[in-house]
Amino acid sequence: MTAPPVKLNLKVYQGSTFTEILRWESSTKVYKPITAVTKAAPVVITSTAHNIPTGWRARVTNVVGMKEINCATDVYYTVTDKTTDTVTINSLNTVGYSDYTSGGILEYNLPVDLTGYTARMQIRGKVTDTAVIKELTTANSGIILNNTIKTITLTMSATDTALLTFTTAVYSLELVSSGGEVTQLINGSLSLVKEVTR
Repeated sequence: MTAPPVKLNLKVYQGSTFTEILRWESSTKVYKPITAVTKAAPVVITSTAHNIPTGWRARVTNVVGMKEINCATDVYYTVTDKTTDTVTINSLNTVGYSDYTSGGILEYNLPVDLTGYTARMQIRGKVTDTAVIKELTTANSGIILNNTIKTITLTMSATDTALLTFTTAVYSLELVSSGGEVTQLINGSLSLVKEVTR
């Protein structure tokens, strides 16, 4: 069964470049053993061949000793840097935590393989409107799919956003596989913050 689309309300600043970076998680969980955690700011966690992309969200569980780092249910950290065997979490300062003793699991959802996908997004005043205010696609470079770092980047130039006149609008983003399967990934409202300096 396909997961329902995520509701995400976005804000566009008229006359400014718009960029929104998204990531598509599968429902498959990956569990990698942790072998070391630094007492540092930011923290560096060692997990051999973890394969988690930079910018991805991850949970830390079952660490012995430095129990403060363990995530509560549904709490995630964002990986800000990585090597083959380590991840750095910039938002986490473990200097005052207990010493790491042993164990632990680095848990994350496997990224969806974007090979062969295209993407499309339309902005309309209301869902029922026939007129399209703006369309972003992989064909017109309004959407960039990067399968190396597993990102979906929405973009509008400052020239494009300067032409927008709505106060609020609606949008949806669809990903289309090479086999023609369509997945509505996100939808929501768009708020336009009017430009003063122009």
